[in-house]
Amino acid sequence: MTDAELLQAHAEGDPDAFGELVRRHRDRLWAVALRTLGDREEAADALQDALLSAFRAGRGAAFRGDAAPTTWLHRIVVNACLDRVRRRAARPADPLPEHDVPARGDAVGSRLTGIDVEAALRTLPVEQRSALVLVDMYGWSVEDAAQVLDCPSGTVKSRCARGRARLLPLLRDGNPEPAPDVPPQTSPSHDARQGGEPS
Repeated sequence: MTDAELLQAHAEGDPDAFGELVRRHRDRLWAVALRTLGDREEAADALQDALLSAFRAGRGAAFRGDAAPTTWLHRIVVNACLDRVRRRAARPADPLPEHDVPARGDAVGSRLTGIDVEAALRTLPVEQRSALVLVDMYGWSVEDAAQVLDCPSGTVKSRCARGRARLLPLLRDGNPEPAPDVPPQTSPSHDARQGGEPS
């Protein structure tokens, strides 16, 4: 069955369909949550919250089917991460070993040689961090990342450019110092936070 067929089966009450859909994509969803939050416990909690939200939304009207199931799932996970960042007080987190989440051999990932990837990412505002994780580290197109982040493509490009610019000094001196996350100017729509498409 395709992802869309699994989600449809879940909506119709199949008790196993959602579990199979999650099994297919859990590793990537976990990696995105971990890279976005930089903390294993926070990422696990955010992923659990997101999957529960997705399970419920997939049974109701919140999922309207105008996005691919993978895009829809990633949007719920990213929103769960952003919500958690907004709620928590800034606090240091232990760096994660590079081998825990394999990154693509892309522009940013390959240039972070010799410094801790998570520590470097934690220096960025969370909106820039989430854009870089999707586009530079996991190979999403700008357009797909924009769907996940519920913002225009131009905003994703701007966040990536600003994030890369902020990382450049760290690549030179190899001594990232975490900075507090900057809350976004606008928050995702209520529907998007609950797993639906933006209104």
